[in-house]
Amino acid sequence: MENEKDLSDYRKVYNKKELLEANIPNNPMQLFQTWFYEVEKSGGIDEANAMTVSTIGLDGFPKNRVVLLKKFNENGFVFYTNYNSEKGKAIAANPNVCLSFFWPNMERQVIVKGKAVKIAANLSDGYFESRPRGSQLGAIVSHQSEVLASREALEAKLKNLEKAYLGKEITRPDYWGGYIVSPHAIEFWQGRPNRLHDRIRFILQKNNDWLIQRLNP
Repeated sequence: MENEKDLSDYRKVYNKKELLEANIPNNPMQLFQTWFYEVEKSGGIDEANAMTVSTIGLDGFPKNRVVLLKKFNENGFVFYTNYNSEKGKAIAANPNVCLSFFWPNMERQVIVKGKAVKIAANLSDGYFESRPRGSQLGAIVSHQSEVLASREALEAKLKNLEKAYLGKEITRPDYWGGYIVSPHAIEFWQGRPNRLHDRIRFILQKNNDWLIQRLNP
C-alpha cells in the first residue's frame, strides 16, 4: 500500500474521571442518566444522544450505524427509523442489538446489549406529529436503504410530495416508527491513566436485579 500511515504513535492520556463501585447506583439506568446529563453540561459534543446501533444483517454480517436516541427511561432506549430499512429488516429477523455511546470530551463510553421491539403505534404517532413538517415528508419520500437512481430523483419526489400535501395534515406511515431497546447488559467505560481503564458491567438477573461486575481493562 502506497503512502501507508503508521498510527502506532497516536497516544492520549486519560485522566479526567474515575468509576468506582462505591460511587455507583444499583441500577444502570440511573448511572446512564447521570453520565448523559454530565456530558450535556460539559459541552464539546454537538449531539450527546448520538449512538451507534449494531445489528446482524440478513447477509450474516454485523453492521453499525449512528442514529439519535430520542428517549430513555427505566425500560430502555428509544429511537425511530423506517421499519423497511436495512436495520428494520435486520431487527425483524434478529432483535438482539447493541447500542454504544462514545463521549470523548468526558473520556467515556457506554455499551448496551438488549432486545429491540417496536413501541406502541400511538407513541410513534405522537413523536411523528412533533417532528418538523420537512422531516415528516422526508420519512415518507425516502424508501430507506433501497437503491436510488440519483439525488435529483429524490428531490423531484419530494417536490411532488410537497404539492400533494399542501395544506393537508401529514400522518405517520405505518412503515415508520420507534423501537425500544430493553437492556440485558450495560457496560460503562471510563478512561484512566496507563490504559488501566475502569469498566463496570451490569447484567440483568431473573429477579430483575442487576449483577455488577468489574472487568479487566
